[in-house]
Amino acid sequence: MQQEVPSSFSSFSSSSSPPSPQHCLLPLTHLDTAAQCGSETSAEVEENHEVRLEIIPTMRSIVVFYMCYLLCLGLGVACVACVCVWNSQWRGGFAWDGSALQFNWHPVLMVTGLVVVYGMGAVLYRIPLTWGENKLPWKILHAVLMLAALILSILGLCAVFDFHNAKSIPNLYSLHSWIGIATAALFATQWVVGVAGFLLPCSPVSLRKLLKPAHVWMGGIIMLLSIAACISGINEKLFFSLKGNTNGSLPYSSSPPEALYANSLGVLIVAFGLIVLKILSNQQWQHPDSRQQSTVYTVRPSVHLKRCIKKRCNLIQHFVLILICFPPTATAS
Repeated sequence: MQQEVPSSFSSFSSSSSPPSPQHCLLPLTHLDTAAQCGSETSAEVEENHEVRLEIIPTMRSIVVFYMCYLLCLGLGVACVACVCVWNSQWRGGFAWDGSALQFNWHPVLMVTGLVVVYGMGAVLYRIPLTWGENKLPWKILHAVLMLAALILSILGLCAVFDFHNAKSIPNLYSLHSWIGIATAALFATQWVVGVAGFLLPCSPVSLRKLLKPAHVWMGGIIMLLSIAACISGINEKLFFSLKGNTNGSLPYSSSPPEALYANSLGVLIVAFGLIVLKILSNQQWQHPDSRQQSTVYTVRPSVHLKRCIKKRCNLIQHFVLILICFPPTATAS
C-alpha cells in the first residue's frame, strides 16, 4: 500500500534517488531559524535584557559605594582630628598621671577605636577590591583592624578608671558608663567568637553559616551602641565642665565656643555612623558569597529551565522531521 507523501516533499518523491540528508535537514534549519526568530529569541532577548539591567545598576552602585566610602573615610578622619583638638585646646592636653589630663585620653581613644577604626573595619568586606577568590588576607586584615579598635577601647577604659580611682570618684554610676561598658563587653565577645568561628581552620562550615548572620547583625548593634555611648559621653562632659563657676567658663546653656565645637563633634560621629550603617545595610554592596544563595534561587533556575526546554524542543523537531523525510514503508505480509 502506497503511503502519501506531503506536498512539501513532492520534489523528493519525483526524483529517482532517495532524498539526501542535506535536503532532509533543510526544513530543520528553517524551523530552527523560525524558532529562533519566535518565542525562543524573545526569551533570549528577555534574558539578555535582564542581564543588562542587572549589570548597569551594579556599575552604578559601585560608583555610589566608593563615594560613600570616601565620605565615610573623610568623616572618620574629621572625628579623630576634632576630638584631639577639643581635648588639647579646651581641656588642657594629655597626660597619664591620674589627673584630669589623663581623663582626656578617654574620649580620644574611645572615638578613635570604638567608632572610627571599628567602622572602617566593619565596611572592609564591602570594598569591591576584596571580592577576590582568596578571602583569607582580608579576613586577617578585618580581624587586625577590629583588634586594634578593641585595644584602643580598653586603653580608653583604663584611662577613665584610673582617673576615677585617683580622685575617689565612683565608677559605672551613669547611663553613659553603662552603655559604654556594655558596648566594650559585646565588642570583645564579638571579636573572640569571630576569630574562633571564621579564622580557625578547625571551625566547620556549618558553624560559619550559623554564625555569619548573627555576626553581621551584632556588628551593626555594636556600632549603634558606640554612637550612643560617645554622644552621651560628650554631653555628660560638657555638663560637668561648663557650669559657669569660678574657673571663668561660660555655662553650657549659653552655648560657648567649646560647647558648639563639642556638639559639632557629636554631629560628625552621628554622620559617620549613619554612613557606615548605610554601607552595611545595602544588599548590592555585600560580598558575592553573601548574595550567592539568593542568586541561585531567583535567577539561575529560570535561565537553566529555558535552556532545557529549548534543547527538548529541538530534539522533538529533529525526530519529527526525520520521520517525515524517511517515512517507514509498509512490509507485505
